[in-house]
Order: sequence, then C-alpha cells, then structure tokens
Amino acid sequence: MTASVARETLLSYCEQLLRVDAFADYAPNGLQVEGCTRVKRIVSGVTASQSLLDAAVEQGADTVLVHHGYFWKAEDARVLGMKRQRLATLLRHDINLVAYHLPLDGHSIYGNNAQWAMALGLKETQGFLGAPNARIGVRGVLSEAQTGAALKLSLERILGREVLHIPAQGSGRLLRSLGLCSGGAQGHIAEAAALGLDAYLSGEISEQTTHIAREMGMDYFACGHHATERFGVRALGEHLADTFGIEHNFLDIPNPA
Repeated sequence: MTASVARETLLSYCEQLLRVDAFADYAPNGLQVEGCTRVKRIVSGVTASQSLLDAAVEQGADTVLVHHGYFWKAEDARVLGMKRQRLATLLRHDINLVAYHLPLDGHSIYGNNAQWAMALGLKETQGFLGAPNARIGVRGVLSEAQTGAALKLSLERILGREVLHIPAQGSGRLLRSLGLCSGGAQGHIAEAAALGLDAYLSGEISEQTTHIAREMGMDYFACGHHATERFGVRALGEHLADTFGIEHNFLDIPNPA
C-alpha cells in the first residue's frame, strides 16, 4: 500500500531542502492552492497548464508539483477565463498546487541546472549568476573539448529537440568551459562571456543575443525554455517519492517553446 504524508510535513521539507527564503522570486514558492491535507500521489510537470491539471485529475493525484505556477508579479489579479478554469479544477478535486521557481533552478542537486549539467557530464561545477547565496546557473568544464557542432548534437540527444547554435565570430574553435541557465536566461550571456567561458547555454534567444555572442567571442546555444526546465521538477518529485514512500508521476506536456 502506498504511504501518505501530511502536506505541511512535505512543504516544510521542501522549503528547507530548496532554501526557499534565500531567493527573491517573481511568484510565491510552495503551496499556491490548498487542497487535501495529506499527500499520497503527486503529478509533476513544468507548468500548471489546464492539460496538466486534467491529467492529474485522471490519475487521481492529490498534489500537482510544478516549476511554473500562478500569481506572478504584475499578473492580473482577477479570477477570470483561463485562470478561473484552472483554479476551479484544483478546488473542485481538492488538489494541492505546489510550485518552486528560482529555488528549483538553483538547487545544487535537484535543480534544473544541476541536473542539466550532470546530463552533459560537466566537471568542476559551481554555481554562478544571481546573488552569492542564491545562485541559479551552473558553470563547469567538459571532460574533453569538443566542437560546437558536436556539442549541439549532444544537447539535442539529451533534450530530444532541435537546438539553435550561434557560433562566436571566427568560429571553429573547441569548446570546454560552459555556463548554463535554464529557461529565459539568455539575458545573462554577457555575464557568462565576462567570465571567459567558451559557451553559454539557456532556453531562449533574443535578437540581441546573437550579436553579443558573436562580438564577445562566445558560442551560444538556445535549447528550449520548456526542454531545459523538465529536469528539476522531475528530480524533485522522484526524491519526494523516495523520501516519503509516496507515488510520483512526471508528465511532459509537449511545448515547442
């Protein structure tokens, strides 16, 4: 028989594990919508979309664990349309919505970037980007230097999607030192270049990212916002299942972004 855990016990554990208070975030971390008081079956996913909620209902989940939850800064506070439907689904079925944003990017083991770095086989890893006590990115070195084309193929194999590679001006060099930060962190490329890294990896790309990469002598890889943020919530869900003896199922709702 599957065990259950008190919701507050699980939330307290996550808050300490992820050092939630260390991060100045754009949305509340932890419990966002209150459901039942005990947790037995978690469904996790990148974003608390209606598709994920419907799947959670079908699977009889009592808790949905995500990276992208609700109630973002500057978001319209009114409960209308899409927001009303999502909240109605959670409340009708007594499902908890638990979300961790920056704390899940930055965790040294279960974070998006730590897990991504492990998948790439990076060595000598350390945190970078953000406040000293709340780093969100990871930097490190490959065991062997490789071409940008080879790294692109490795990333596509790991992520299961096409990766956009912007080579530095006068490309053809080998890459060994990498910085990576999942999601929409392309704006940190200049910080990565200032550290002398060979390449920077993130999820998205902006118009200016191309010029910065070329002119600052850094290869850039746009790997997909969704694809690079599947790592953390899956790893955290698996860890919670192992720790508390509860059920966990990660659902990857397709998203090309």
